[in-house]
Amino acid sequence: MDETSTSLDGKLLIAMPGMGDPRFERSVVFLCAHSEDGALGLIVNKPSREIRFGNLLEQLDLDLGSPKRDIRVHFGGPVENERGFVLHSGDYNSEAATLQVSDRFAMTATLDVLEDIAKGDGPSSALLALGYSGWGPGQLEDEILQNGWLTCDADEALVFGGDDESKWEAALRTLGVDPLTLSSTAGRA
Repeated sequence: MDETSTSLDGKLLIAMPGMGDPRFERSVVFLCAHSEDGALGLIVNKPSREIRFGNLLEQLDLDLGSPKRDIRVHFGGPVENERGFVLHSGDYNSEAATLQVSDRFAMTATLDVLEDIAKGDGPSSALLALGYSGWGPGQLEDEILQNGWLTCDADEALVFGGDDESKWEAALRTLGVDPLTLSSTAGRA
């Protein structure tokens, strides 16, 4: 990223048709960090079909009884699938380690946030992502220039909303884009 580039921290990436990587087809990715060193994001619209929050707590040997609160578990991306990241509202801060992305969004990757959520405490809104999406220096910028992604502002209702199936189309509509009109090829004027 050079001096004229803008950080995309806290923005959403919307996968374009024909991007070429099936893992990201129709994905909406929340960018937790973006700098000249690369980017890290979490897919927010691909729920895990196999893993439930309660089962995950058991696997982590967190004996908290039956969770007082449940959150959805998502596929966050293809990197470090066994590692969990909680994307949550900005009203929670872990003493261990919370990355404050903006005043509305934060990300915590320590067990204390899972314990707090299971106890009925913790952030008011949250989703758990297993794995993350990562880009090296300049890689994301190149993918955007190659028509792989659109970007838009992140909205809490869209990010934390329960209807994962419609998040891709809803994100496109925030830009005034009808999904039916999208092309998988980039044009040059």
